[in-house]
Amino acid sequence: MNILGISAFYHDSAAALLRDGDITAAAQEERFTRVKHDQAFPTRSVEYCLKSQGLTIDDVDIVAFYDKPFLKFERLLETYLSYAPFGIKSFIKAMPVWIKQKLWMKEVIKNELGFTGKVLFPSHHQSHAASAFYPSPFKRAAFLAVDGVGEWATTSYGTGDVAELKTTAEIRFPHSLGLLYSAFTYYAGFKVNSGEYKVMGLAPYGEPKYKELILGKLMDLKEDGSFKLDMKYFNYCAGLTMTSEAFHKLFGGPPRKPESDITQREMDLARSVQEATEEIVLRLARHIRKETGERYLCMAGGVALNCVANGRLLRSGIFDDIWIQPAAGDAGGALGAALMAWHGHLGKPKELLLKDSGDLQRGSYLGPDYKREKILAYLTGNAIPYKELSNADMATAVAGKIAEEKVVGWFQGPMEFGPRALGGRSILGDARSAAMQETMNLKIKFRESFRPFAPAVLAEKVSEYFEIDGPSPYMLLVAPVKKALRREMTVDEEKLFGIDKLHIARSTIPAVTHVDYTARIQTVHRETNPLFYDMLTALSEEHGTAVVVNTSFNVRGEPIVCTPEDAYRCFMRTDMDFLSIGNFLIDKTEQTPIKEDTEWRKEFTLD
Repeated sequence: MNILGISAFYHDSAAALLRDGDITAAAQEERFTRVKHDQAFPTRSVEYCLKSQGLTIDDVDIVAFYDKPFLKFERLLETYLSYAPFGIKSFIKAMPVWIKQKLWMKEVIKNELGFTGKVLFPSHHQSHAASAFYPSPFKRAAFLAVDGVGEWATTSYGTGDVAELKTTAEIRFPHSLGLLYSAFTYYAGFKVNSGEYKVMGLAPYGEPKYKELILGKLMDLKEDGSFKLDMKYFNYCAGLTMTSEAFHKLFGGPPRKPESDITQREMDLARSVQEATEEIVLRLARHIRKETGERYLCMAGGVALNCVANGRLLRSGIFDDIWIQPAAGDAGGALGAALMAWHGHLGKPKELLLKDSGDLQRGSYLGPDYKREKILAYLTGNAIPYKELSNADMATAVAGKIAEEKVVGWFQGPMEFGPRALGGRSILGDARSAAMQETMNLKIKFRESFRPFAPAVLAEKVSEYFEIDGPSPYMLLVAPVKKALRREMTVDEEKLFGIDKLHIARSTIPAVTHVDYTARIQTVHRETNPLFYDMLTALSEEHGTAVVVNTSFNVRGEPIVCTPEDAYRCFMRTDMDFLSIGNFLIDKTEQTPIKEDTEWRKEFTLD
């Protein structure tokens, strides 16, 4: 039984394939088209999923789409009518594409794919819930889905067991925690649906001086975590922006202009909305534990990518353990839709754990994998100098380069599904280097200097470096750095505030220690990524550290690399020193510079 799941036409379009309920392939369309957050129909992702298993569309039994288009259209229409005549510009902009395309999703799917079989439409939040619960390691658990909005639901919770997935309650549009966070993302001058990470990274530089204003003025928050927003402060129902003039007046001015200087005000706003979000998530979690009695919690939806809130939730002990879908946003909805078809429509019971694996997601290494022949053909066809190594020698060589404070592009095995690089398409550096964070931000990623980097660490050694004693394979949990590794601040350093905090080394692994002494952790496991594990083992045994800086293999404004060509071009256009691609190690000093290098850098270099 082959089931294809699809998400499309909002942001982060994707496709996922189940074979007899087993997750075999999944990828986001942006990786193939090179258009960040691509919302187009995922033609190339579908092609990859099928080809990876030797299938054609004729072999597919069911296609499942990640939401119900008619219900979403109903919400849009009712919202516009409620605010009429305001919002006419937004209405005129949105309606043509709905009337011509989005309402006829079954026909679109059949025409795009040449598919003649059954098409199913689980709801948006059912898709999120399924993507969280069914791949999780739990036989039964509660689930929490929180995002901007699906059809009507913005927050939902319920329970899952071997037999069924059941929704208990939901919060409905326009009252949305995801849209509240996006409103502050917009107000701080960042792009909605992609800049939320920046707000989270900026938060530790600020003070929560607006937190009570958010919880007291912008919303009516109840003890159980339910809330209603005061819509006079927001413009997303009827307008083309997120915030209203009343919002701007309340917070002392207009939104920051994109790419302008970030001030202490933006840092304080970021800290305030982050702490407000954490408070709401914790209240929701306490209520869910009380109402369901479940010991475990599974999470999905865009808000579940807030790893700071996730870490605080785990440390709270409200649940014995939590599991978060690594592709928690709309891309993961494709996987959830397929899982709903298998478990919900066909009534198949939830599988228990795969042998030697913590969950059923295979480390989320579900994308394209390029074998030796294809990589070699690209290198030789473009006269690229390289050195070929065995797996063991590659692990040792890369560990040595990292220990020398070289920056290494790491292109190995299948591509990750989800927004995080997990040692498939990564850029690696020495976590002990005090200069590494700024070097990688400004010279390699071409992004804001305040953005933190995450550590990848051998799973067995995670508690030697961080205050966490369980796995975090998907880089979705933030935890404090061990106190023994921290560096005490001097009196003068304690007086610093805002972005001035950035340049102070705070631990023996400063490149991955954020200004609040925390880190967004990825634990590396031999079962899911043996070569990455072996490289970290060599780094530990020969160079004294089991931690490496791990950031996604891309630059600002571009998706994570997918193909060998993507990887080489990104490598050559940045100040990376080496590229490890399959069994081939490429030295920057031996390469011929690419012609458009200068013009390309102008586009991405920050003032």
